[in-house]
Amino acid sequence: SEKQAEKAVHQKKEQSKTKCRKARRRHINLVAEFNHRQRKNIWLETHIWHAKRFHMVKKWGYCLGNSPTEKSYRACYRAMTKHCLLQDLSYYCCLELKGKENELLKQLARICSIDTGLTFQEACCLSGRYEGSLNLYRADRYPEDMLGPVTFIWKPRDGSENRQLWIWMHPALKQDILKELKAIFQCSEPEEICITEPVTTSIQEEKQVEVVMSFGNKRKKEDKEGEKAVPVKKIIGDGTRDPSQPYSWIARTTGIAVSDRSMEILRYRLIGPSSHSVLTGTLKAASVQTV
Repeated sequence: SEKQAEKAVHQKKEQSKTKCRKARRRHINLVAEFNHRQRKNIWLETHIWHAKRFHMVKKWGYCLGNSPTEKSYRACYRAMTKHCLLQDLSYYCCLELKGKENELLKQLARICSIDTGLTFQEACCLSGRYEGSLNLYRADRYPEDMLGPVTFIWKPRDGSENRQLWIWMHPALKQDILKELKAIFQCSEPEEICITEPVTTSIQEEKQVEVVMSFGNKRKKEDKEGEKAVPVKKIIGDGTRDPSQPYSWIARTTGIAVSDRSMEILRYRLIGPSSHSVLTGTLKAASVQTV
């Protein structure tokens, strides 16, 4: 009996040494751990790649790569001048407007000015072929009370008078611009409630952890690939939005809706002469099905 108990303990020690120390210390539920570590600062989709290669900083509610840990400046410069360099700009916030084109343009004209150059009504941008950039001001306050610079993209026309507009801005400007857009379009009623994963681990996950820890079993995954399976990271809200708050508002009189699409639409910037060839080699056009 005592010999059998000693033998069992000895076998357990040998089993624990079959994995490297990093694997043995790995969190049982990586998704729960990632969500726990994002309580204050949200990660981008490329966070883990950057965290291994960059000095990270916590700004504007996000965890961002600030400077590389290696001397890669020459490599980046070479990529920009001769090949292709990709930057993750997903921390920039996106606000979406939906509604009748005339109604949208009428109110948007109040927060920008033709004296500064481009407006939302520029023909090349209104068609959806090109991205535009301009400075926003508080309604009817130009040239005072500037809100900040933004870029915008119109969804191409589909034959309907209803249009879709995406406005991109720095996260430090998001709250002020969102407040102004809701005011000029009189969007006060919440249209959609944000349903996200809880920041802390759920009760079921905690029980699962307790069971595994109490019996001393190895970490198991119910995936066909077994231990090679990588858990999918779940995004919880974003760095500028409270996950428990509404993220879309509508005006009942005009039907115009203002939605916060931050971290729902990812954004990447490609720099360099090979950018176009990289895109064409990566993306494939979908077949359009006509009903």
